[in-house]
Amino acid sequence: MENKKFDVNSLIGFVLIGAILVWLLYSNQDNETKTAEVGTPENQEVVTTNEVNETSASTENNTPATDSLALEQAKSSLGAFAYSATLPSATNKVTTVENDVLQLKVSNKGGQIIEAKLKNETNYDGEPVYIVKDNNASFNLQFTTTDNRTLNTKDLFFEPKLSKSGENNILSMKLKVSANEYLEYVYTLKPNDHMMDFSIRSQGLSNVINSSNDVLLDWQLKAFRTSKSITYENKYTEIKWEYDGNSDDYTRQGDLDEDEDEDITWIAFRQHFFSSILLSNSSFDSAKFVSKNLVQDDEVDTLFTKSFAATIPLKMNGGELNESMNWYYGPTDYKILNDYDRNLDEVVPLGWGIFGFINKYLVIPFFNLLSGFLPAGIAIIFLTITVKLLLSPVQYKQYVSQAKMKVLRPEINEINEKYKDNAMKKQQETMKLYSKAGASPMSGCLPALMQIPVFYALFNFFPSAFDLRQKSFLWAEDLSSYDVIAELPFTIPLYGDHISLFPILASIAIFIYMTMTTGQSMQQAQQPGMPNMKFIMYLSPLFMLVFFNNFASGLSLYYFTSNLITIGIMLVIKNFIIDDEKIHAKIQENKKKPKKKGKFAQKFQDMMEQAEQQQRNNKK
Repeated sequence: MENKKFDVNSLIGFVLIGAILVWLLYSNQDNETKTAEVGTPENQEVVTTNEVNETSASTENNTPATDSLALEQAKSSLGAFAYSATLPSATNKVTTVENDVLQLKVSNKGGQIIEAKLKNETNYDGEPVYIVKDNNASFNLQFTTTDNRTLNTKDLFFEPKLSKSGENNILSMKLKVSANEYLEYVYTLKPNDHMMDFSIRSQGLSNVINSSNDVLLDWQLKAFRTSKSITYENKYTEIKWEYDGNSDDYTRQGDLDEDEDEDITWIAFRQHFFSSILLSNSSFDSAKFVSKNLVQDDEVDTLFTKSFAATIPLKMNGGELNESMNWYYGPTDYKILNDYDRNLDEVVPLGWGIFGFINKYLVIPFFNLLSGFLPAGIAIIFLTITVKLLLSPVQYKQYVSQAKMKVLRPEINEINEKYKDNAMKKQQETMKLYSKAGASPMSGCLPALMQIPVFYALFNFFPSAFDLRQKSFLWAEDLSSYDVIAELPFTIPLYGDHISLFPILASIAIFIYMTMTTGQSMQQAQQPGMPNMKFIMYLSPLFMLVFFNNFASGLSLYYFTSNLITIGIMLVIKNFIIDDEKIHAKIQENKKKPKKKGKFAQKFQDMMEQAEQQQRNNKK
C-alpha cells in the first residue's frame, strides 16, 4: 500500500481559506455594530424606544433609503419629504414621555400619540385606563405639495428629540425635508398635569407645501368602554365643542350624527368619565364632526362605545404653519376641568340654564364639602336630607292645598251630582266654591313645580359626579354604576340581566308616597279642574324599577332617601302640624267674607254666564 505524502500546498490553502472566513465574519459583526449605532437617536439616554408592530403605508417608507437608488424611489412617491426616509429615525419606534398622572407614547411614524395611559385610574375590571391604545386613535395632517402630491403625516417618519425645561418634559417630533427645513410637533408635559402644551409649526416649507390649499387636521378616536354597563356609559359618551366664544354644542345619541360649526375654541371627545380635549389658543376657523354609535348589541359590542372624528382646516401664514394648542387626557371631573378656566366645565353634563347653575354653585360645592370628611354614600344621604329640609316649606304649602281640597270634597260631590247633566254649570259652580273658600286645585301644583329644577339638577349631577366612581356603599361596589344583588340567567328587555336593590327600594318609596298624595282622590271620580294624575301612582314606581336598574346606584340611593324623607315630613305635617278641622273652619270663614274679584276673574265669570245663557237659548 502506497503511503500518502504530506502536501504543504494544501495546508497553506486551508490556512488561507480559514483566515479569509475569520476576516469576513469579523467584518460583518463590525458593520452590524456600526449600523446599530447609526440607527440609534443621538439622545438615546433620554428617549425610551420600543419596537411597535405597525404596517407602513408604503414599502419605501418601511426601509430607510441607504443608497441613491432607494432615495430616488422614495422621491418618486414622497418628493421633498423623501429626506425623512433616509434618516435613522425612519423606523417604527416610540418615545415615552410621562409625569405623575399621565404616560404618553409617541411613534416616529406619524409623530402621533399611539398610547395615552392614565396612571392613577382603573376601569371596571381593575385594568389601567387607556384613552389611546392599539390603534384606536389617529392624528393626521393632510396637505398638498407644490409638485402636486397629496401626503399624510401618519404615513411619514418623524425624528424625535426629548429634552427638559425645568420640570417640564418637551418632546419634539420633526418631519424633515432637509437638515433645517421641517414640520414639527412639540409636546410639552408639565408635572402632575393632565393638560399638555401642543404646537404644530413649520420652518422653511413655504416652497414645499402648497399654501393655497388648507392643511386638513384629521383627529379620530374610538372610545374604549371603561364602565360596567356599556349602554349606560354610552349615554354620556359624545363629542362636545365650544364655538363663538362661549356657546357649546354636542353630537346626538343616534347611530350616526354629523355636524359643523365655526370659530371653535375646543373639541372634546368625552367618554363619560374620561375625555380627550384639543384646545386652540386662537380658535379654529371651522370644524366638522362625525359621531357613530358602535353599540348595537351590548352582549356583542363590548369594547368600544362610539367612534369620533373631527376635521379641522388649518391655514398657513406666510407659507408656514404655526398653531399653538393644548391637549387634555384625563378624567371628566368638574373640579379638574373648571380649574383650567377655559370653560371646560361645560364638558361635564350638568344640565342647561338654571339646572346647571344649581349644580355648579350649590350642589357641587356642598357635596365636595361633605365628601371631604364623609364616605360617598353617607355624603349622598346628608346631601339629600339637606335638600329636603330646605324644600320642606314648599312641601308644606303643597300639603295644605291638598288638605283644603280634601275638606271641600263633599261640597264638590254635591255640585257634581246637582249639575251632572250640565257640565258648564258644574264647572261654574265649582269655580265659585274655590273662590269663596280661598282654595284652588292648581295651588298644590305650583309648589310641586318649584321643586322640579332641584329634582332635574340632581338627576344630572349624580351620573356626572366623578367622585362617586369606584366608591362603595353597603352592597353597592361602585356608586357610579348599578348595584347587583342577583344575576339573572337571561336578559329581560329594558331591564337587563341582573337585579339591583336600590331601584327596588326607591320604587317602593315612590309608591308609598304616591299612595299618600293621590290615594284618596283615586277613591272617587275625577274632580273638575283637577289634572288626571291617577296613572302616575303606578307609572312612576314602574319607571323607576325598570329603567333605573342599569343606572348609577348613587342616583337610585338619592331617590330612595329623598322619597323616604318626604314620607316622613308628610307624616309629621299630617299628624302634628295640620288640623283638618281648623282648615275647615278657616274655609267656612272665608266663604262669609265678601270676595273681591279681579278683572280677569270677573271677565271669565261673565263669559261663563253668557255661554250658559246662549246654551239655554239654543235649547229653546
